[in-house]
Formats: sequence, structure tokens, C-alpha cells
Amino acid sequence: MRNYEDRVIAELTLWQRKMTRKPSLVGKYTKGIQIKVNNLIPDKIHTLLTNTIKNMVQATLVGSQYTTRVPRLEGVSLEGRERLVKERLEFYRKAAAVEGAGTGAGGIFLGLADFPLLLGLKIKFLFEVASLYGFDVKDYRERLYILHLFQLAFSSETRRAASYRKILNWQETLKGFPPELKLESIDWQLFQQEYRDHIDLVKMLQLIPGFGAVVGLCANYTLMNKLGETAINGYRLRWYS
Repeated sequence: MRNYEDRVIAELTLWQRKMTRKPSLVGKYTKGIQIKVNNLIPDKIHTLLTNTIKNMVQATLVGSQYTTRVPRLEGVSLEGRERLVKERLEFYRKAAAVEGAGTGAGGIFLGLADFPLLLGLKIKFLFEVASLYGFDVKDYRERLYILHLFQLAFSSETRRAASYRKILNWQETLKGFPPELKLESIDWQLFQQEYRDHIDLVKMLQLIPGFGAVVGLCANYTLMNKLGETAINGYRLRWYS
């Protein structure tokens, strides 16, 4: 048991260093281009995209708390919990890859359907991970934490450290929210813009018939893997806090 926790702490330390690493020149350059492109998009389009993602995430957040079925784990060690978490991650990685390949193979129309389907898989996965680590997803504060983990996983290099600090100092972060879940208090435009910037290029390639199937499979597997790494280390922080 001690050997496992020693390895966990070492992995967590490496991940924390990665979260606080200064943005690379490529990251700064890419973000600069994305900002210029976003500035060219009319405010009406930004508002439409913001409301669309906000409604999708809200619906998923509300629905997942009722559809998540994870057995209550009493007296289970961190190693035992993480074994189950990694099993679920493997399931969701494969599910996301199959979904990406299927929608990517259909070109533009099915490719567009990938966006909400993948988003739903990601949020549901986070709900299951929270439950396996022993947190009550019916508590609105845990759903806020899930949103912040999601945001951290898909933050740009320039915003990654700030997103990480909110996770690291979670009790302080909570003080900035009302005493009940009001999702209107979240900066939804920033949320959707960071997420879109992270996946835009690969999702455009996924719209190419035939070739899009390969892109969709690989991209969705990689995106879910990135979310899994963030979720595991995010809940390790809570475990040791």
C-alpha cells in the first residue's frame, strides 16, 4: 500500500509541475492566432455558441447526477478506488473512440453530431470518477468541481496555471460562488471559447468523409485520455487535502 501511495505522490508532483509550467512559444503563438480568429467572429455567433454549450452542459450536469450508478465504496483504499477509476477510463476511451470513428465516417452531418455526444461522455465520466473517489455528486459543490476539472483539462497553456490554482485552492474558490448551484455565475463564454479552441482544428478535420473516421477515433481517444489524467490527479489533490 505504501509503495502505491509513494508512486501516486510522485505522479501527482509531476502533474502539478506540468500544470504550473510556463506557456511554450508554440502555445503562445497558437493562442494568439485563436484570439485573432475569435475577434473576427461576430458577437451574435459567440453568444449563440455560448448559450448552446451552456445549455448542453447544464442538461448533462443535471441528468448525470441521476443516471450515475456507482456502488458506495466503504473502507476501500486509494489503490482499490483508482483500479476502478482506470477501468472506467478505459471503457470511456473506447466508447469515445468508437463514437468518433462512427460520426467521422459520415462526413459533415454526422461529424457535427460528435460534439454533443462526446461532451456528454466526458461529463458522465467525471461524475463516475467523483463517485468512485467517494464524493457525493448530488452536492452542487461537487458538480462545480467537476466543471472546473473539465475546464482545466481543456485550458490553453496561457490559462492552465490559473485554472489549476482554482482546483488547488478549492475551498477558497468556492467562496466566490453563491450558497446554492447557480450556473449563471460561471463565465460561460470563456468556458466555451477555451474548449472550442482546444478541439477546433481536429474537429474540422473530422468532418472530412472517410479520413474523418480515423481522425475522430484517435482524437476522441486522446481527448478522453487527457480528461482522465486531469480527473485522477484532481481527485488525488482532494484525497490528500
